[in-house]
Amino acid sequence: MKRYGIRAKMDPSDPMAAPHLLGPDFQVDRWYASREERDSALVELQSGRPYYRSGDAPSILYEPIEEAVLNSAPTAPT
Repeated sequence: MKRYGIRAKMDPSDPMAAPHLLGPDFQVDRWYASREERDSALVELQSGRPYYRSGDAPSILYEPIEEAVLNSAPTAPT
């Protein structure tokens, strides 16, 4: 089960975040099997892209996320 993820969101100032395009609530999650794999991918994503022009900055915001373990909370007695 893949429990460690990266959530990508657009900066609100990105033109693609306009309501008639992708919208302000656009996000995508990508899941990894281990924390180490996720952290390595996150470093690579945050390092920028080689095809950006000098002075350009990516407008995608990345954050690490973890899936909560299902049924991990104790239940109340019935």
